[in-house]
Amino acid sequence: MILTQILHASLLALLSLPFARADQTAEVVLVKPASSAAHGRCATPSIRKEWRTLSRDERADFIRAANCLARLPHTPDLKPSVFPGDIPPINESGSYFDDFVYIHMDLNTKIHYTGHFFPWHRWYINAYETVLREKCGFQSVLPYWNWSMDATDFQGSDFWKDPDPVSGLGGWGDPTKYFAVQDGGLAGLPLSYPSYHVLRRNFTLKPYSNAPRPWVTDPDWYGNNSFTIGEVAKMINGFTGDFVGLQTELAKFQGSHNSLHFIVGGDLGGTCPAGAPPDCVPGPTFSVNDPIFFLHHAMVDKIWWDWQNRDRANFWQFSGGTVSVLDDYPQFQKYPTGAPPMMSNQHLTSVRVQLLKALRDVRGQRLRDTHNPVAIVERVDARSQPLMT
Repeated sequence: MILTQILHASLLALLSLPFARADQTAEVVLVKPASSAAHGRCATPSIRKEWRTLSRDERADFIRAANCLARLPHTPDLKPSVFPGDIPPINESGSYFDDFVYIHMDLNTKIHYTGHFFPWHRWYINAYETVLREKCGFQSVLPYWNWSMDATDFQGSDFWKDPDPVSGLGGWGDPTKYFAVQDGGLAGLPLSYPSYHVLRRNFTLKPYSNAPRPWVTDPDWYGNNSFTIGEVAKMINGFTGDFVGLQTELAKFQGSHNSLHFIVGGDLGGTCPAGAPPDCVPGPTFSVNDPIFFLHHAMVDKIWWDWQNRDRANFWQFSGGTVSVLDDYPQFQKYPTGAPPMMSNQHLTSVRVQLLKALRDVRGQRLRDTHNPVAIVERVDARSQPLMT
């Protein structure tokens, strides 16, 4: 039942975002806000913390819940909606976590290189947190991973040096065992897509060496150069009033989002596992296999959140296309965040303002982090911009 609700909300997220046409009148709510949001300011905001600031018990809670989801059975509620030709059919012997991965696989072409990228992934990581809580008794708040702290020595970072089988994320995979992760609480995590295997990680400092031109301009690029502290600051402090510019910078082929995926490699990098069928297509589809995906995207979401709250001109900005044009480079240069039909918040009514409230926080709570708390005074009146204190 929960997955049915998730799938329904996921379709709303993709099919119901407001198009930039003055004659369109459909009312949309991405996810129904929590009741507290209907009465103004949230009294008890959730606080998203960086992974390394968590207590051992908090880290163990996440690891336990992530493994729990991988032990729950597949649900027949999973119904694909896009049916792309580059993914395998549903594996009915898989787990509930595999089902969650499959949602991302099915919607891949709709949620990458379109205007859906930021809001859909904000919704998705919250949906994962909700499922962990409701299915597996998760007691904490989904943490984020500030990978800019690791950029100077990514492979040797302490982030990868917690082998604790109860609370550790584990380290790099063993190259003699198809890069399967051997330590930490996620070692041996069973995965169904694209074919059965266990969790893998394969550090790759120059992940673009074999990437196609002209999408990749520098095949010798060191991936960690894309997500330094300076690069993150440039994204947050730049692009004033320019939602498309921010997304273009963060999600470009050699940007911080992709580079993090590819430098970790293995499942997060979307590489086909040993024994995969010949028609396996590498890519972002099954990158969710590594639960670190959710910590990574919580950081991506934090960058968007910090940018939103840096300047009044940023807060309500939302635009982009609905059609990914990766197969046409000239078109991609013109529409890096999706080709028409375009989306915008320009024609939102006072009712539709609930959509943007949901885009910012799908549970009606003000998610903030311990390093950069931002208090929001919000008015439901659509004619008013929120005040920042």
